[in-house]
Amino acid sequence: MVSVCMAAYNGEKYIKKQIESIMVNLTKEDELVISDDFSTDNTRKIIEELSNKYSNIRLIDGPKAGVKKNFENALLKAKGDYLFLCDQDDIWEPTKVKEVLEVFKNTKASVVVHDAEVFNEKEEVTIPSFIEYRGSKNGAIKNIVKNSYIGCCMAFKRELLEYALPIPNYIEMHDQWIGVLGDIHGGSYFYKKVLFHYRRHGDNVSSMSHYGVGKMIKNRVFFMWALLVRSLRGKRRVK
Repeated sequence: MVSVCMAAYNGEKYIKKQIESIMVNLTKEDELVISDDFSTDNTRKIIEELSNKYSNIRLIDGPKAGVKKNFENALLKAKGDYLFLCDQDDIWEPTKVKEVLEVFKNTKASVVVHDAEVFNEKEEVTIPSFIEYRGSKNGAIKNIVKNSYIGCCMAFKRELLEYALPIPNYIEMHDQWIGVLGDIHGGSYFYKKVLFHYRRHGDNVSSMSHYGVGKMIKNRVFFMWALLVRSLRGKRRVK
């Protein structure tokens, strides 16, 4: 079973197209879990209307605690053996889930990251390969120094949640956290095929630019501290 976990907030402009591209990928046994962080626009209405068409969409209330905790909320409610992270404003290729599951089948990886092309509000391609643009590679040390994990291109096995949750409040983002833990527990695999169209616009939560040196060092120190604390705790059962 596959669970797609989406964090939503005020995404009325693009969310319908995104959801429809996801549902093409899913069987009736799979699910799309949407944690909506109390949107103030028509996002919730659009999701509810699509839920009438697709019975395997589950809309849940977000925690009102930012994007990391909104994703965590969706992951906690997910039932699938394979978990796909998902933003509210992109477009999936129709074979994304099928091809990623094949990679899991043919490797021992606990995390799979596929390639994406980046496009703008006019749907013009600005970066044809995000993996090449970012210099993406697996490896925990490499991705602590320079992160190449991007949540909307990631899927991982359910058992990784035993190490990943709860997501520490003091780290920058959830995707680097899950990806590095995947490197440590089972390994990660970068699949160099575009299965996803990554929309960049003025309202994106994440940024394509780098922080200043001081903040970058601070973020890495906090991240390594979080890894140390989590390694001492060990895995924890996720219901």
